[in-house]
Amino acid sequence: MTTSAATASAQTSPRKSVARVALFDLPESSQNLLAECFRQFGIETVLIAGKNAERLQNEKFEACVLSLGPSAGSIIELARGSNSNSRIVIYGLGGTAQDALRYSKLCINAVFHEPLERSAALKLVRSTRMLVLHEFRRYVRVPVMTEVKLTMADGGRVTATSQEISSGGMSLKSNHPPEPGSMVEVSFSLLTLPRVWVRGNVAWKKSNHSFGIRFDTTDERRQRLKEWLVGYLEA
Repeated sequence: MTTSAATASAQTSPRKSVARVALFDLPESSQNLLAECFRQFGIETVLIAGKNAERLQNEKFEACVLSLGPSAGSIIELARGSNSNSRIVIYGLGGTAQDALRYSKLCINAVFHEPLERSAALKLVRSTRMLVLHEFRRYVRVPVMTEVKLTMADGGRVTATSQEISSGGMSLKSNHPPEPGSMVEVSFSLLTLPRVWVRGNVAWKKSNHSFGIRFDTTDERRQRLKEWLVGYLEA
């Protein structure tokens, strides 16, 4: 290609916008490490101080990382309350599982555990980057943390925390994971999705207390979740 042709091509080809992640009021060491992790996948990070919280409402961001402290709820609501960031990907930093569940109705997608370790942080960014980059056709599972109630066939009950959700099933974590093959009914709510109940069976279980549920394809209630996921990804 000649120089003039290359120049013309560059002028006519639309430049793809860069995905931006707001690092909201984080410690400097955390900012540096997370910026490096996101940069490896072509994702730009923007540092935002607490006094400039309104930027989360007035500017477009694909994701936000914030500490799971007492003010986390109001900051998430500020971001999700704006037209441009209502579906923003929310990462929590630190805190306990209970801290994350406190804001589960606001759809925290994933949590970076403290103390931050580069390998673990990079793994989390890698597993969620498709959602940040809006490459949904290749990313059918949505990382999201919310409290899930499981009712067993014998009437027993288990509480778990979701890790990823799709229209076909979900992965979870619990101190008392049920055994593979168990029939269950799960119930949970997500942001704009009121509580939904879906039948399923436990497909797998790992030694770290995580397990997977495959939804019953004949359960018509699954359609509500499918419609919500489509709307979430396309918004």
